[in-house]
Amino acid sequence: MSYRVAAIDIHKRVLMVVVASAAEEVTDATGEALEFQCRRFGTGSSERKHLVSWLRQGGVTEVVMESTAQYWKPIWLDLEPHFLKLHLAQAHSNRAPRGRKNDFRDAKRLARRLLADELMLSFVPEAEQRMWRTLTRSKHQLTRERVRLQSQLEALLEEARIKLSSVISDLLGVSGRRILAALSAGETDPVKLAELGDDRLKCSKQELTDALAGSPEPLHLEILKLYLERLQLLDQQILNLDAMVAKELRKHQEAVLRIAEMPGFGVDSAQQIIAEIGVDAAAFPTAAQFCSWAGTCPGRHESAEQNRSSRSPKGNRFVRRILTQAAQAAVKKQGSHFQSLFRRLLVKLGYKGAIWAIAHRLGRLLWKILHNGVRYIEQGQETNPQARKRRAQKLTQALRKLGYQVTLTPIQPAPILEQLG
Repeated sequence: MSYRVAAIDIHKRVLMVVVASAAEEVTDATGEALEFQCRRFGTGSSERKHLVSWLRQGGVTEVVMESTAQYWKPIWLDLEPHFLKLHLAQAHSNRAPRGRKNDFRDAKRLARRLLADELMLSFVPEAEQRMWRTLTRSKHQLTRERVRLQSQLEALLEEARIKLSSVISDLLGVSGRRILAALSAGETDPVKLAELGDDRLKCSKQELTDALAGSPEPLHLEILKLYLERLQLLDQQILNLDAMVAKELRKHQEAVLRIAEMPGFGVDSAQQIIAEIGVDAAAFPTAAQFCSWAGTCPGRHESAEQNRSSRSPKGNRFVRRILTQAAQAAVKKQGSHFQSLFRRLLVKLGYKGAIWAIAHRLGRLLWKILHNGVRYIEQGQETNPQARKRRAQKLTQALRKLGYQVTLTPIQPAPILEQLG
């Protein structure tokens, strides 16, 4: 019985498709027993339908394609309902020798390396989880744009010789926004602008007045007005995405709560993690495999029986970012297990190395909480009861704000960190 696998070299406007036929037992990478059938397709809707029909009529049982930018996504969505074995290969694992690159050769090499198990395959989640990823990643992109806009706004004020960011901690807080709105409307009197500041500001009225005594040009004020309009639009879009993410993950609010209870995590980071790895992390059989995929485990570059480098491999940059941010926050929690661990590692590894080790531990703990359905129990020193109460109230408020219905109840401590190494 023949075994037929299709390999697709994807481009923006053209698809180079090769169908390799072989006996079931042939799995060598030489390709001597393989027979190839090559065909070219376009990337339009009708051409993709012809591709699906041709592969099905040819008895293809497995399909592999390269992850070329975003152009692989329409092909994947068209093939997904018809083929159970569908693979997405990382392009750098199918590189051609210099001077010997050819589209159909690339596709043939892709098929051979799939049979030889030499390709690095990407994790592609189910359709529902892919939509979660789209929502959370869109929100993160808008958040980055908001931070960039705040930097541009501060640069504009400095150019106008207004030192507002030097006397208030949050330029886009309540007081800052009132002052900026009045400034964009044409009010340039520093005394009147200073009156808009809240009484709870740490700076005095005299300091605020002195900081606002600039000389903005009319064009500065017009640009400031445009910046504030864009800021308002970004804030509204972020709120809309927050509501959409909460709606999609409402049925998994128990998993969101279990992650949010971990040191360094919150509701937003919990939602992002679930969008990236799923509700139960079922795609990763072990915590070590999850950390390897995320890129938080130590690397190994061995030559002559010596490890030349322990630099971590590249992994999912979204999960790496979340774990790193969570580690930065976890080590600041007074009396926590991770704070004491960080202090022990700091002397030996330095700040960056210790933070990276904490991120690795958090990744293993995260996998265990999702995969085994357990909850986090603090194993560090006993914390202040008032601090625990404030943490619970803050977490409950954040969840209810997003539309979740939660009731926090105390549970008996049970060690869950013993198997994390």
